[in-house]
Amino acid sequence: MTGETFTLNALYIEQVQSFPDTTITLVNGKKLVVKETQTDVINAVNQYYKWIGLQGFQKEVSEENES
Repeated sequence: MTGETFTLNALYIEQVQSFPDTTITLVNGKKLVVKETQTDVINAVNQYYKWIGLQGFQKEVSEENES
């Protein structure tokens, strides 16, 4: 939230939460706080997955628990 811009590989994202600041947790445990909303981050991740042909392979945690 320092105003820096960066690119993050969406494949390394484990979860996105709002605490109320949007916090991205990576698979290595590192946490990043960003100014974008949780919805904006998720939309960007979904757009990336679609672009690389992985759309439909990811599941929401709630979907997995319903199975």
